[in-house]
Amino acid sequence: MIYSAADYKRSLPEVLRQVSEGRSEFRRDYGRLIHSPAFRRLQGKTQLFPGHESDFFRNRLTHSLEVAQVAKGIALQINATEPAFKANPIDTDLVEFASLAHDLGHPPFGHNGEKALDDCMKLYGGFEGNAQTLRLLATVEKKVLQAGANGGNGDYCGIMPNGKDVRLGLNLTYRTLASILKYDKKIPLKRAPTAKLQKGYYASEALIVERVKKSVGAPPAGKSFKTVECQIMDLADDIAYSTYDLEDAMKAGFAHPLAIRAALTNDKPLRDRIYKKVREAIPDATEKEVFRTLQLRFELSSEDRDQVPSGALGMFDLTWSNLIASQGYLRADFSSSLVGGYLKAIKISVAGRGKERFSKVTLDRPLHMEIEALKHLNYESMIMASRLKVVEYRGYELVQTIFNTLSSDAGYLLLPEDCRLMYTRLKRLAEKKRLICDFVSGMTDRYAVEFYGRLKGHGASIFKPL
Repeated sequence: MIYSAADYKRSLPEVLRQVSEGRSEFRRDYGRLIHSPAFRRLQGKTQLFPGHESDFFRNRLTHSLEVAQVAKGIALQINATEPAFKANPIDTDLVEFASLAHDLGHPPFGHNGEKALDDCMKLYGGFEGNAQTLRLLATVEKKVLQAGANGGNGDYCGIMPNGKDVRLGLNLTYRTLASILKYDKKIPLKRAPTAKLQKGYYASEALIVERVKKSVGAPPAGKSFKTVECQIMDLADDIAYSTYDLEDAMKAGFAHPLAIRAALTNDKPLRDRIYKKVREAIPDATEKEVFRTLQLRFELSSEDRDQVPSGALGMFDLTWSNLIASQGYLRADFSSSLVGGYLKAIKISVAGRGKERFSKVTLDRPLHMEIEALKHLNYESMIMASRLKVVEYRGYELVQTIFNTLSSDAGYLLLPEDCRLMYTRLKRLAEKKRLICDFVSGMTDRYAVEFYGRLKGHGASIFKPL
């Protein structure tokens, strides 16, 4: 069975709560996510382009909505076509929850905000977006405290006077928490200053991860702990990221198909960086294979070429390329055809009896190769572009300055009242640092700029391009 009674357990059984008829435990978790402050804040966090530049481009919230739609489509397709899931289908509420929640832990200013906080936390357990997502859902969000935590005196701080942390976050089912547990590895408490960012979960959430694993069960021998819902979310995220960020880049004038083809042909360091990252996901990929995959995606189909006189192909290539980048109908068709093709290539290898929850979700190799190549092409050619890098660079400085200011001797006095009380009750330095990290990472881009302005005075906009 893909679901059992253990999947519906919570940290705190809510036996006194009136259960709405017809609403599953997973649907209740979905509702708690939608109504949470962390979910609302996604609208103020950058996906590719800073939100204040235009209200057209995607942000973390709209990206998450698109991921959820793609993920639900994958789940429905598997339920309809795979005999093992027809009688006991994958729960689409749970798949949508994982997709809507997957970016909750990302800090302001994207990757550089993440790097800034990790550098600040290297000696205190590190920082990483996926680990922060788990922590938000299981601990930080202000929804449920342990039974009797207020001691009958109206104390709803979340940290008891003796320093005990009694927060339960949204108090989700263990199976729901498993759906966002992408990396089954604990981040070390201390790492060298030069150590690279490490994906995983924090030591502070190690106990909740143990409980999740005990409730959900062990994966097949030799396999990592990653549920089918988590795999669907992860794959849908890659599909949305590789496709829709490229659409935004074309709308913004950062790219068009012919320019991308030219860059791939002439910029060997770019090709090398993309190839290196693709091989992390597909170890046996060849450089020629990766290059050819991208070139084919950004050139005219053979059917279209047959309709154009050979002497006019060059001009037609340029016209076609500019049209795709500038015309909304063609951009939408370009993205839609990509996503539709990827969904048709989804495959699932059903795990053994009783282990269906760990079944392997994959893509046909050619389209898996294309998604990986597009994903890293987007990162290397768009996110690493000078006009975007200046935003991220200033974002690193801004996030680190806020963290260091709040971590100074009297810096905690700048925290909101509820955070300040929690800070004073925590006993260990690592716990205090983690609380400050929680506060800073939860900021939207805009709020971080405003907070920095209060600390240092207002200057020129950090978003002004080169």
